[in-house]
Amino acid sequence: MTDSINQTLLMGNEAIARGLLEAGCSVAAAYPGTPSTEAMTALIRLQPQADPALHVEWSLNEKIALEVALAASYTGKRSVAIMKQVGLNVAADPFMRAAYLGVVGGLLLVVADDPGPHSSQNEQDSRFFAQFARVPVLDPSSPAEARDMVSLGYELSERYRLPVMLRPTTRICHARQNVGQSVRRDLERQADFAREPSRWAATPAFLPALHRELNDKIDCIARDSEYAPRFFPGDGTYPRRCIVASGIAFANVYDLLVDMDLLRTVDLYQVVMPYPLHEPFIAQLHSRYDEVLILEETYSVIQMQLAHPGAIGRGSDLLPAHGELLPDTMVPAVSGFLGLQEQNAAHDLPSVRDKRPALCAGCGHRAAFHVMKKTFPKGIFPSDIGCYTLGLNLGAVDTVHCMGACISQAAGFYRAYAQDGGDIPTIVATIGDSTFFHAGIPALINTVIQQARIIVVVLDNATTAMTGHQPSPHLGVRADGRPTPKVLIEDLVRASGVRFLEACDPYHTDTLASLLQQADAFCRGENGGPAVIIARHACLMDKQAQHRQPRYHMTVGAECNGCRYCIKAFECPALVYDEPSGRVCIDNDLCVGCGVCERVCPRGAIHNQGELS
Repeated sequence: MTDSINQTLLMGNEAIARGLLEAGCSVAAAYPGTPSTEAMTALIRLQPQADPALHVEWSLNEKIALEVALAASYTGKRSVAIMKQVGLNVAADPFMRAAYLGVVGGLLLVVADDPGPHSSQNEQDSRFFAQFARVPVLDPSSPAEARDMVSLGYELSERYRLPVMLRPTTRICHARQNVGQSVRRDLERQADFAREPSRWAATPAFLPALHRELNDKIDCIARDSEYAPRFFPGDGTYPRRCIVASGIAFANVYDLLVDMDLLRTVDLYQVVMPYPLHEPFIAQLHSRYDEVLILEETYSVIQMQLAHPGAIGRGSDLLPAHGELLPDTMVPAVSGFLGLQEQNAAHDLPSVRDKRPALCAGCGHRAAFHVMKKTFPKGIFPSDIGCYTLGLNLGAVDTVHCMGACISQAAGFYRAYAQDGGDIPTIVATIGDSTFFHAGIPALINTVIQQARIIVVVLDNATTAMTGHQPSPHLGVRADGRPTPKVLIEDLVRASGVRFLEACDPYHTDTLASLLQQADAFCRGENGGPAVIIARHACLMDKQAQHRQPRYHMTVGAECNGCRYCIKAFECPALVYDEPSGRVCIDNDLCVGCGVCERVCPRGAIHNQGELS
């Protein structure tokens, strides 16, 4: 873009937020999830600069976020829904229908994919989802390009009255680059919803016509020269051969060709819109080239549309079928494709990892997991998505599937054992407070209706800790810091029909153990049902939470025999085995003085020396 008035070093997500502000976005809704989270947090910081006004919200889940943005677009306003790739699964229902019905004001879906994956349940490719829904998708290769593609996406959305996906990946979201900035556009739009029931409330009778209209739009977009791939011509050294790339794969191969002194020797194309792929481009590649190397993450979206007999892409001898296309992966692929001696080929290197990830020192979840495992050593422990997934290390997490699944899976485990008529193991599902609001409530209601006798432990640390401490609904704070009514977990649990509900601080391990035993007895009673315990302790990554709780001076006495039970069963980072002495010691730089470890050692070797001043 040439409208920039200055340059600022921005993270990719911040660049996207800047683009949304400048393009006149009026309503932004999101659910946090790495690698997309910072796009919304940056937009919240920019909100005071928005004139006209910009509404921002952390929605309870991605489906809700998209539906909020969709309705805003019906009024003519520009809107955005922001999520990570697995969040699009949650929003699939409105996403698929939105393509049929269309939009009025520009609607952008920022869906951040996670090839690798680095912090996700899978490495699904949202470009395939866009193709499935027949929604155009833009694939930026840098933070600056991501910022520019926001405006491009809105223009495309409004020109064809379709939602448009902007699909950055982890390497784009978290990279930094000097990015141009300009002033916010005042589109001078007032909300004006024009009733059109045959579209906005379309029944099956109207859908065939809307489907035909959608197909026509996609056909037009596929012929629109504005979205054609960008061409970087070679010098004829490699006739009838070319490289086609998109997203971060294009950025990587461009730099690689520069390093190999091959840029401008081989024809190179950057695909900015992988779906729908430009039709004249497809015809051109079929007529001009015998061999085409296609570099894309993660699956063969471009290759499938290109349908070139000489295409070499993911899953071929040159390129893996999964994971990221990093430069080390590309070197042998490019060298092999061009018939060169392989340069700097990738080698398998040993993984360098000092310690596995662990819950933070003083985390209330650790205490809860330890008590659960100790109380029910033969229990089954379904869990969910969040930092508490690290309960795996403590032997108190057996399954992790997707948001909210722990409660439904716990009910499934119960039914599978109950129908055999024998002894039923205690089943304890763990779910975070934010995840409970996101997807746990319907599962809990279903569990009550189906009378699955399970225990649900809501691990309430008063925040969405894993993604950067976004507020949960029971805190009474909106995304921009303004107060809002509190929606209490207890009220929702009671309204769901649960008859056993208790809450405690998991630091009080004896109390939690007693409540777990009471809950198990209730579940197994004549008139039993599901039981819920709220294990509530604020996340200690919040410095205020650390200051609010007492801090104790903890020591390890001579009774320690070096059995390391405390390290293996409790795994607090502050407990360290000292090889020379053959005993455990406490790292005071890491210890937060919670005092819970005193009740963990079977020999009573860990001592509380009193509260620190």
